[in-house]
Amino acid sequence: MTIKERYEGVLDYFQRTQPDPTTELEYRDPFSLLVAVMLSAQCTDKRVNMVTPALLEAYPTPEAMAAASADDIYHYVKSVSYPNAKSQHLQQMAQMLTDQFGGQVPDTMEKLTSLPGVGRKTANVMLGLAFGKAAIAVDTHVFRVSNRLGLANGKTPLEVEQALTRHIPAHLRFKAHHWILLHGRYVCKALRPDCPNCALRPWCKHYTSTQSIHNK
Repeated sequence: MTIKERYEGVLDYFQRTQPDPTTELEYRDPFSLLVAVMLSAQCTDKRVNMVTPALLEAYPTPEAMAAASADDIYHYVKSVSYPNAKSQHLQQMAQMLTDQFGGQVPDTMEKLTSLPGVGRKTANVMLGLAFGKAAIAVDTHVFRVSNRLGLANGKTPLEVEQALTRHIPAHLRFKAHHWILLHGRYVCKALRPDCPNCALRPWCKHYTSTQSIHNK
């Protein structure tokens, strides 16, 4: 199977079965989305959605969050992973938005990644979800599933992002982020991939290779 055929099969399946995928994070504007995505690092969306309503009621704008201390913010986010670091990053991010960006979340990779606590993955989520740009965010699920399927052969998230960007049409790129992420969250799990119930088996490099081993 060629790489082109693999991509065509996977993308066609997702377009037919999940035409309008979206994030499971709850948000109302670019700032609340940025807060949620920053909190979601190595944490479940379900947990983040439990935390953000009270946090954003207390600090609904960058200016309000910038005026708080990291300790104040910690009180609201202590149940997420790495709460000390995240509370500090949120305060510093809000301060920078207030001081350098007029209280607005920027819409370029360079400016987003200049914010404390914002890496390339978070920036790509913001570009795609908040600003409708052709971005592919590579989290742990997208990294794992893309390599297993054979869509990429990358040792780093950036290598996987570059491979996906080369082969996925611009208008499908951010949808593809959601498709692959959700597939990894619910089907192609890290420890126990549900291969028997996976509809992507015909195009999956990992499944094909394991079957050939079993058949020897």
